[in-house]
Amino acid sequence: MISRKSSIKVFSGNGNPQLAADICKAIGTTLGQNEVKGFADGEVSCSIYESVRGSDVFIVQPTCKPVNDNLMELLIMIDACRRASAGRVTAVIPYFGYARQDRKSRSRDPISAKLVANMLAAAGADRVLTMDLHASQIQGFFDIPADNLLSYPIFADYYAKKFGDAVNEMVVVSPSVGPIARARKFAEKLGTGLAIVDHRNDNPDECESMNVIGDVAGRNCILLADIVDTGDTLVTAAKALTEIGGAQKVYACATHGVLSGNAIDKLEKSNIEQLILLDTIPAHPEAKRARLKYLTVAPLFGEAIERSYQEISITKFVF
Repeated sequence: MISRKSSIKVFSGNGNPQLAADICKAIGTTLGQNEVKGFADGEVSCSIYESVRGSDVFIVQPTCKPVNDNLMELLIMIDACRRASAGRVTAVIPYFGYARQDRKSRSRDPISAKLVANMLAAAGADRVLTMDLHASQIQGFFDIPADNLLSYPIFADYYAKKFGDAVNEMVVVSPSVGPIARARKFAEKLGTGLAIVDHRNDNPDECESMNVIGDVAGRNCILLADIVDTGDTLVTAAKALTEIGGAQKVYACATHGVLSGNAIDKLEKSNIEQLILLDTIPAHPEAKRARLKYLTVAPLFGEAIERSYQEISITKFVF
């Protein structure tokens, strides 16, 4: 447990105050007193109601929907703490919005993930703590230290307890070719086989499954994704596993449940037995209808914060 509680301060914006409170509980401290609200014209106002002079400040704020509001809240809170003479300010961003805009796909496209990284540093953040960036190379966009926590050990522990020894007979599946490295680590952790659903993107919001690479016939599968947004990729991959690959049952897990538009309806009608999400983004109010279950990341972030505060390595969480 943290021994110098008077020197650490944890604050939360409006993005996920429950997670911030759970993190404080995990490390044995209390959530800092602050208020973040908006003026009538939409401008953000921030008030810190306790001294942060010389303190190690951690601001917990995922940049989920409403993305721009939550991002602006985070930037203003960082600036407020910096101007109040905080010793160090760490932006704890469980879900890093704009991470999917990490490269130029066409001429004159922005690289918004880099822009956000620059904004965080310009606001006065000394370091960033996040989880499962959409592309790990985004860490290189920051001119300040950025630690990217990995979620797959949480999922591995859950499924090992849920299925016991039978988990070794299951197959971990990457829903596309891109995140195969993450799926491989997950499969190695569980001691299972590995497969890939190869699909083609016809437009930004839809995807068509093409082939299942790997033997899933008669097996139970676990789809692993980092983000579930519209739900199209995950739902189509699950359908391909049973109809093309001959899989028996399909389970799924993902770090960030963005769940835009009618994603809940798609998941409810899908053949996914259960979808496990983490609370990097607040739980969807209709989670039960779509067979969603949330696991908490509070203990993991709590230990990472404690180690950062005590200047202890957090390597075991990021590799």
